[in-house]
Amino acid sequence: MDLISIIIPVLNEAAALPACLQALQPPRRQACELIVVDGGSTDNTVAIAGPLADRVLATPTGRAVQMNAGAQAACGGILWFLHGDSLPPPAAAASIRAALAGSNQHWGRFDVRLSGNRPLLRIVETLMNHRSCLTGVATGDQGIFVRRSVFAQVGGYPAIPLMEDIALSHALKRISRPVCLHQRLLTSSRRWEQRGIWKTILLMWRLRLAYFLGTDPARLARLYYGG
Repeated sequence: MDLISIIIPVLNEAAALPACLQALQPPRRQACELIVVDGGSTDNTVAIAGPLADRVLATPTGRAVQMNAGAQAACGGILWFLHGDSLPPPAAAASIRAALAGSNQHWGRFDVRLSGNRPLLRIVETLMNHRSCLTGVATGDQGIFVRRSVFAQVGGYPAIPLMEDIALSHALKRISRPVCLHQRLLTSSRRWEQRGIWKTILLMWRLRLAYFLGTDPARLARLYYGG
C-alpha cells in the first residue's frame, strides 16, 4: 500500500485547523502521514498542529514555498495537498490510491463543496467542478494529489505568490490529464462571503485572465490580498 503524505500549508488557521486535523486522524492509521507546514503564524496554529500531525515544519510565508517544503520532507510515494480550512470526504485516501492505480494516472483532484448555505454558492461550486473537469486545471481548494515522482519531474510548485496551483496543473497536464474524483471535499466559503460572492467571482476571473495574459503573479497577489 502506497504511503500518502498529506501536506497542509497553514498561516493563522487556529480556528479552522482542529476540525481538519481531527478528520485526518483515521487516514493516519491507514498508511498516511500528516505534515503541517506553517508559514509564520502568530496565533495557536503550531501548538494545535503538534499533537495531531506527524511533522510540523516552519518556512517563510507562501503556499508554494510551504508545500514544496512539505513535499521535500515527505516519505510517501503520493503527495496530497490540502488546505487547513478543508474537510476531506469519507475514505479519501482509498479513493486517491484507486485513482492512481493505473499506469497512466498520475494526478488528480476532488470535487469541492463550499461550506456556506447560500444558494448562489451551490452554483459557484458546480461551475468550479465542471470547469475543472473540462479544462484539466485544478485549484488548491480541490485537494490536488500527485505521484511524488511526477511532482518532482515537473519541478514542484513554481515559487510564485499566487496561481501556483494553476501553474502546477498546466505542468502536470503535459504528462496526463487529472483524475476527477466526484467525492466532495468541503472547503471554507469565507472568502466568498467576506468579500461578496459576485465580487469574488469577478475578481477571480480578472486575476485568471491577467495571469494567462502574462501579468506578474506578484502583482496579482497584491490585488488578491489587497496589498
